[in-house]
Amino acid sequence: MIRTDRFRIVLALLCAGFCLSSGPALAHTATDLAGGFSSGVLHPLAGPDHLLAMVAVGLWGAFLGRPLIFALPVIFPAVMAIGGVLGMANVPWPPVEIGIAVSVLVLGIVIAGAVRAPVWAASAVVAAFAVFHGYAHGQELPSAADPVGYSVGFMLATGSLHVVGIGIGAINGYRGGVLLTRGLGALIALAGVYFLYQAIGA
Repeated sequence: MIRTDRFRIVLALLCAGFCLSSGPALAHTATDLAGGFSSGVLHPLAGPDHLLAMVAVGLWGAFLGRPLIFALPVIFPAVMAIGGVLGMANVPWPPVEIGIAVSVLVLGIVIAGAVRAPVWAASAVVAAFAVFHGYAHGQELPSAADPVGYSVGFMLATGSLHVVGIGIGAINGYRGGVLLTRGLGALIALAGVYFLYQAIGA
């Protein structure tokens, strides 16, 4: 049991360190993407809005447990791909940056509040936000030199960020861990407020 608790703590610290090592640039400010797979992998890691939303999806899934701990990290990339197609086709859509900021804010709130949503509700919330994230990157995708490689790299990075969130949520089984992850949720929500302020003022 002690080894399990130590493993959870180490895993959570590694995941948190991974998040903190990301760059400060917003993920959706660039208009020229350098190219293929490597650009796709690095792009979501360089933007705190996308990064925090992806980690939050995994972290909320860790709170909710089965089946959502596995379902949410699958639902998000799948629906995000649909949003990407909509973005590439320039289908009219509500302000994307506001939607992305709201996703960070809401996901932070549900984690901070330890909201135990039913499967259908949690899936619907995550899917709705996934469309906004996918739409934003779909609009950027045509400027990539290798759109297929970029898409594959981007999806893999997104899935990895979900796993990071699940890893951080592993400390929920340790004494005081739930309070810590809820505190992280509150910080994510505050970041969402900042992103929303920027999006509205842009």
